[in-house]
Amino acid sequence: AVTPPHPTIRVRPLTCTETRRGDQQVVHSLGDGAVHVSAARHDATFGFSAVFDAGSSQEAVFEGSGMRQLVELAIDGFSCTVFAFGQTGSGKTYTLMGPLAQTVPRVQLPVLLQSQGRLVSGGERWAEDAARLGQGCWGVMQSILPPAGSQRRRTSAHALNRHSSRSHALLTVHIRTRSRAVSAHLLLGRAGGPGLGAGVSGCPSKQGTLCFVDLAGSERVKETGSTGELSVEANSINRSLLALGHCISLLANPRGKRTHIPYRDSKLTRLLARSLGGSGITLMVACISPSSHCLSETLSTLHYASRARRVTTRP
Repeated sequence: AVTPPHPTIRVRPLTCTETRRGDQQVVHSLGDGAVHVSAARHDATFGFSAVFDAGSSQEAVFEGSGMRQLVELAIDGFSCTVFAFGQTGSGKTYTLMGPLAQTVPRVQLPVLLQSQGRLVSGGERWAEDAARLGQGCWGVMQSILPPAGSQRRRTSAHALNRHSSRSHALLTVHIRTRSRAVSAHLLLGRAGGPGLGAGVSGCPSKQGTLCFVDLAGSERVKETGSTGELSVEANSINRSLLALGHCISLLANPRGKRTHIPYRDSKLTRLLARSLGGSGITLMVACISPSSHCLSETLSTLHYASRARRVTTRP
């Protein structure tokens, strides 16, 4: 049996704006997976499998959070998911698809290097409207697909972030292991679709997936100052995150052997159903701000991640 990785925490640095404003740093890593939140009326310590402070590199997060383990499990035929959760501007997109030391290319490269006798395909789509972002052949080093999708991702400015993502993003890599060694092939579009490796012989013996989920910001609408269409978008995002949180709560504390998990309450939870409650292995990276100005949202994210710790799956 494989033990699924527990949620990990990543604390971003204070921004220049927060420093000029005089915000206090209220989040501190205590080591051994403990993070402490200390403010005027709040004093709490949370325990996780790992906590990465502001000085942690992308490489350290990739190695220490369990992402590399997920790559290996996906190659072995498991369904694996890593998703980043937190308020806008907390470092979710950078953690998964940062412009310099991107985590996704770090994953793509070992997958392709280890793919002797394997077929690899990639596709990307946004969650709540499930719009197709486009299809294309993946470059190993250039990492063509994630930037192409990110450029089409809707962003809007509000009080907390001038470039806030207004949608959830999903990036899925499908890996099929064949019974005898062949060269790695890159397919176009979905697994099984037409592509360079469509004519390769041999029946697949294993099929795994590696899914990256970049969730939209979890902040309260009143904190963003959004109105009109932006307010409608924010409410839609929060409804999908609420549905995800509800599913996580029921999975963590089932009310009986036949507890119904309402995956169909949201397109987001429908897409993540297999990862959360089926045979999948899921890793959450909760991204938080150390600023006193973001205390409420930080505590909300930490409580959310604490509930996710109690979710177990059976790969």
